[in-house]
Amino acid sequence: MMLSILILLPLLGSALIGFYPAAMSGKIARWIALIVAVIIFLWTVLLTFQFNPADVGIQFAESLPWIDVLGLNYNLGIDGLSLPLLLLNGILTCIAIYSSNPTTQRPRFYYSLILLLCAGVIGAFLAQDLLLFFLFYELELIPLYLLIAIWGGTRRGYAATKFLIYTAISGILILASFLGMVWLSDSPSFGLATLNSHTLPLTTQVVLLVGILIGFGIKIPLVPFHTWLPDAHVEASTPISVLLAGVLLKLGTYGLLRFGMNLLPAAWEYAAPTLATWAVVSVLFGASCAIAQTDMKKMVAYSSIGHMGYILLAAAASTPVSILGAVMQMVSHGLISALMFLLVGVVYQKVGSRDLNVVKGLLNPERGMPVIGTLIVLGVMASAGIPGMVGFIAEFIIFRGSFEVFPLQTLLSMLGTGLTAVYFLILLNRAFFGRLSAPVVNLPRVYWSDRIPAFILALLIVIFGIQPSWLVHWTEPTITTMTQKTVSLMANMPVEN
Repeated sequence: MMLSILILLPLLGSALIGFYPAAMSGKIARWIALIVAVIIFLWTVLLTFQFNPADVGIQFAESLPWIDVLGLNYNLGIDGLSLPLLLLNGILTCIAIYSSNPTTQRPRFYYSLILLLCAGVIGAFLAQDLLLFFLFYELELIPLYLLIAIWGGTRRGYAATKFLIYTAISGILILASFLGMVWLSDSPSFGLATLNSHTLPLTTQVVLLVGILIGFGIKIPLVPFHTWLPDAHVEASTPISVLLAGVLLKLGTYGLLRFGMNLLPAAWEYAAPTLATWAVVSVLFGASCAIAQTDMKKMVAYSSIGHMGYILLAAAASTPVSILGAVMQMVSHGLISALMFLLVGVVYQKVGSRDLNVVKGLLNPERGMPVIGTLIVLGVMASAGIPGMVGFIAEFIIFRGSFEVFPLQTLLSMLGTGLTAVYFLILLNRAFFGRLSAPVVNLPRVYWSDRIPAFILALLIVIFGIQPSWLVHWTEPTITTMTQKTVSLMANMPVEN
């Protein structure tokens, strides 16, 4: 029941806030949501301390029959791939709720949707059944759509609808591939433990993998399926951007590893050179677009496209080292992107603009925002892969593990690190150095309550950068076993005539 509690907590919290019969102020709704989120995070920490890294199987497993006629069972479990992402979701949900505007309109609905979104993400990371994963994957769609459409910016309707259409197409393709895996392999259920899709012929695996790649490629997002992301980020409020970049994009990369590489090994090996090239295109395209932006938030959004491309490169290489780097990059990008979106949100809230042609000189120690500027410098250093930050160690492990398989693609992807430094230095130079621009006067005071979430993220970025073994410890045995199993299945695949 420990895993079911992790899903039920946000669902009950959402129902309590949304359907409590008596009047409830926005302040009380916010505190209830925050308390529920903290309990979820602490429960995940408790699971972490009880998790045995040496056991490479599924732990805390729960299984109940659900709909026998469909072969759908309620199967939950945790391994070294899902555990770090659960912890990431827990901390970022707390930060998103804490950072939400206390005067948010329709607060009960707002906080109910955030907790419902949290439940969907947790369920997706815990699901050990293809159809159950799909149900949770779709569950997070409607809350996020409403959070953008109701509390977003001036073009929120367009951005939310675009997100909805893209994600709906993603879900259709993923479901079609899942159904094909189960039916064509004559599996008795949708359970991962019983699925034997690796026995399918190579041609069939490739067809199924195309659906997986495009479906999860939209979610990640990879070029050319990325166009919904900048619009969604620009129009979403800061807390929702934190969740979108920090957690929700990881559903795509998690899906590629769990259901693409793991279940369709022969097709994955066949497609690996193409995937590595695709990764290079995403990395360089995302970085190039970021350089051209003048909106600070849009620049950070495009940076996510590039940094998620590194994970695809690592997945294509499929070595134990590269996949370990992919998991670390998921956590690294989650922390760094959340920090950058938080800080850009504070700048926008206090200055009233994110335009690099308007905002200048914010590092001014007397009338500017020196602490926020310093934290952004740290975030820029982490994103650009400066040693001592978690971004460096994650990217280094990816490059180290991928170079032996795809040397050219790895070298080209490394250019993305240099381009990251270019566009973020443009941001720093324009917005924070020099004299305060005329429109940036009489800035409201930045309180410690605005800084605390950013300090927490900055501390985690430095801690995991200096001591990455604290993260690797929980993940490495699972990843090593997973990649060895994939290689073994590739070797035992029947040759098609």
